[in-house]
Amino acid sequence: MKSSSAAAAPRAGADDRSPRKSIRRQLPSSPWLFAAPGLLIVGIFILYPFVSTLINSFTDKRTLIPGEYVGLDNFRELLHDDMFWIGLRNSTLYIVGVVPALVLLPLLLAMLVQKHIPGITFFRSAFYTPVVASIVVVGLIWVWMLDERGLVNAVLEAVGVGSVGFLSDQWLLLLSAMTVTVWKGLGYYMIIYLAALANVPRELHEAASVDGAGSVRRFFTVTVPAVRSTMVLVAALSSVAAFKVFSEVYLMAGPNGGPAGEDTTLVMLVQRVGTGLTGRVGYASAISVVVFVVTVALMLLVLRADRKEDA
Repeated sequence: MKSSSAAAAPRAGADDRSPRKSIRRQLPSSPWLFAAPGLLIVGIFILYPFVSTLINSFTDKRTLIPGEYVGLDNFRELLHDDMFWIGLRNSTLYIVGVVPALVLLPLLLAMLVQKHIPGITFFRSAFYTPVVASIVVVGLIWVWMLDERGLVNAVLEAVGVGSVGFLSDQWLLLLSAMTVTVWKGLGYYMIIYLAALANVPRELHEAASVDGAGSVRRFFTVTVPAVRSTMVLVAALSSVAAFKVFSEVYLMAGPNGGPAGEDTTLVMLVQRVGTGLTGRVGYASAISVVVFVVTVALMLLVLRADRKEDA
């Protein structure tokens, strides 16, 4: 009996160790199997287009012509292209007009809707509705409202102001597109600020109130420092989105970029130059590379400014 039990013990120990060995053999490869679908999607839809665009920027490739290597000729041509400078100007102005509004207004809106008052749930949903709405639908609605015979001009004429060319004047059209961008982005950044405000201790506001600080002073001395990192995040995200704006301006200004193309942005110029049967893919790729470099520089500037404030 002892010999049989002693013989059974090693076999049991061997059986206990064998699954562990098999599991250890699977560990090095199993994470890659789980990550493979995501890596494949990133490679096909992000890495390959990026590398392809970078290579094409140094060629004279067209839609139906492979093209040849031309070095920096496309980038030299950019320096003498008036439409490129117009697009760069409009994209830069878009950052100046949109980013400050999207950093401050959603914060004020978040402070308003975080209060527990009757009916606040309705307003939270109403403020977030533009975020989930299609940009095409939103753009068409605003075009209808700002048209010469639209709702806004009808109201202005009714009060004696007269018709305003929101969609025919170069600067008013760009300002109108900025307004649409801010209106549509308020709810999205409001949610980000709500998450940040939920982590602000109430004791800080109570202590400031005891010291005699009013609402405005508490906003600048308590709320803003507490959510400063979130403000930096919102500034970075909105800067990149504003510089790469396309849909709002395209829908309101048309494919030609408004009067004489003066409202064309860089992304609109990429779409106009690089599409069609005779599209200059190489030149459009060069513009895309410039857009990429500027967006990366914007993010680095925002992060560097945040580090300086921390120091």
